Amino acid sequence: MIRAITRRIGGSALAQRALDGGLPEWFAPRPHGGEGWAAAAAQVAGEFADRSWLADLLPAFDPDPSDAAAERLRAAGGAGGLVVTGGQQPGLFGGPLYVLHKAVTLLEMADALALLTGRAVAPVFWAATDDADFVEASHVSVVRHGKLDTLVMPEAAPVGRSMARTPLGDLAESQAIETVFGESAPDGRAIDAVREAYMRGATVGSAYVTLLRAVLEPLGIAVLDASHSSVRAAGHATMVNALVRADEIVPALRARSKAISEAGFHAQVADVPNLSLVFETLDDGTRRRVPLRAAKDVAAAAPAERLGPNVLLRPIMERQILPTVTYIGGPGEIAYFAQVSAVADALGLVTPRISPRWSGTLVEPQIDSIRDRLHAVADDFADPHAMEGRVARGGVSVGVRSAVAGLRAELDDSCDRLRSDEQTSEALARSIGTMRAGVEHRLDRLERRYAAAIKQAGSQDLSDVATVRATLYPNGAPQERALSFIPFLARYGAAVVDATREQARSHVAGVIQGG
Repeated sequence: MIRAITRRIGGSALAQRALDGGLPEWFAPRPHGGEGWAAAAAQVAGEFADRSWLADLLPAFDPDPSDAAAERLRAAGGAGGLVVTGGQQPGLFGGPLYVLHKAVTLLEMADALALLTGRAVAPVFWAATDDADFVEASHVSVVRHGKLDTLVMPEAAPVGRSMARTPLGDLAESQAIETVFGESAPDGRAIDAVREAYMRGATVGSAYVTLLRAVLEPLGIAVLDASHSSVRAAGHATMVNALVRADEIVPALRARSKAISEAGFHAQVADVPNLSLVFETLDDGTRRRVPLRAAKDVAAAAPAERLGPNVLLRPIMERQILPTVTYIGGPGEIAYFAQVSAVADALGLVTPRISPRWSGTLVEPQIDSIRDRLHAVADDFADPHAMEGRVARGGVSVGVRSAVAGLRAELDDSCDRLRSDEQTSEALARSIGTMRAGVEHRLDRLERRYAAAIKQAGSQDLSDVATVRATLYPNGAPQERALSFIPFLARYGAAVVDATREQARSHVAGVIQGG
């Protein structure tokens, strides 16, 4: 059966320091233990006691809510209810595995906090369809026939247009989907969901939302479409505030970036001079950062549906419109939250809290079988060449290895006899050492040439190494950052979610206890 392995989440030095509990002045306080989280939950619930946040945002959720996600969302919309949020910009066919990992962490954190506090807590996945990064949204990788295959959608939109308005490219055709994921799978629901989402007439953003809802809502995770007009309306006051006080945000961010640099780190989000943190959607559908000189005029005149946040402002807006106990994020998000707090302080708003998502690797049975046969562990495949070299060296015949070992033994014996001879002076002994080193170097080269010849000729073991590496460390990157989660769901169905949830549950327990 497929299994999940927990990994320490990667990321920059800044993210790592934050994960270890450093830099507390740049982040919202991290609760420790049950009492700490219960107090944090009560504070957030109190802020939203008189707010109809769910009624305001309901149109941005599934228009036909009738599953586990809708039930949890309705419960959280009642008195004292809360949410745990996390999100991601669109990715082709739902994006890489860490999207699923993040969603499962949301679910486990919401379950844990509900049990801890006695409150209704709903997991909410924020689908950032207002994002305009087509390059990020247009590709994902799969492993087919033991090799890594990166799928790329053809360019289909002007630079700067949101994914909610960007039409799908050729991969919208059902035949392309069959080619990518195969015509049959043990669990066809995931492929059916892809086929229904990525159809003619859909946009990159709408296909992403449709697919995520099909995958996540049965688990109890609600998916919010961030580009929906109800989200813009709910966040409009925050956008106006950010425009009116844009001149105050600039020095606050500059000071924080300087502090980050002086502490030996790099700011995750670079400063862009003369621009605010608010995007305005223009008549042609493209977005632009509102210039500082025009900020107040735009604040006074632009309708809510035209304004949206940049990456540093989005978590603050989200915290203003949702009763979020904590945001679940990856290493990049953890790093830029060090700057988010500076923006929140400048606006006089609450700094959103962030907690790390679960990070890990899915190991399929056939991969475990190969790994066992090669007497290797998963991390042995992280180096793109070490395992191949090890297998190739192991493939050298017993006869060749014996002959080389014999040459080495004879070399050692002869050199020892020469050194011990009474005619061998100190200078001659040094010459013997030099000669011995040269011969050993040539023997090493001979062994490598045998291994290289075996590698060039190919073998089943080397082919298996390539398959494992493509699955666990595609192009040398962590699996979760490259491979699509759809093939795993198609092959193993609920077992993938179950394995991931088990590991994420332990991770969440550690987060709650302050680990």
